[in-house]
Amino acid sequence: MAVMRIIGIGNLFRGDDAVGLLAARRLRERLDSSVEVLEAEGDGLVLLDLMEGADQVMLIDAVKSGGHTGTTFRLDLSKESRWGKLVPCSTHAIGIAEAIDLARTLGRLPKRVMLYGIEIDSLESGAALSEPVRGGLDSIVEQVLKEIEGISCTKCI
Repeated sequence: MAVMRIIGIGNLFRGDDAVGLLAARRLRERLDSSVEVLEAEGDGLVLLDLMEGADQVMLIDAVKSGGHTGTTFRLDLSKESRWGKLVPCSTHAIGIAEAIDLARTLGRLPKRVMLYGIEIDSLESGAALSEPVRGGLDSIVEQVLKEIEGISCTKCI
């Protein structure tokens, strides 16, 4: 049976950077146990272990691309090797981009890896999620649920 895993990435104490973790928590409440929902805080290298054994991974993270705060992005990382203007946020030496590139190089990248990103504004310690990012959070949760539903329906045919 194919293993589908959602990994929310972020830091609850850094303002808008919490959005990936909060999305994972909302999704965990709405999904059954056939989809694994995990959280990742800290160094991006932890993603190598969290993705291990999964056929499909959906990563949710805060990004900075110079766009409007709250804008959502979807990027197929199984196909893309260039990030363009999209920069996942990291306060560590090794972030999500480096972890994905390393997994690809080592042959450890799952068959399908999607990044859902939300354009953020503030990484201020102790700050709450900004209003535009709250809207992006709602949008990302619905997008992920629709994608999972589409994958599940395809398997039924």
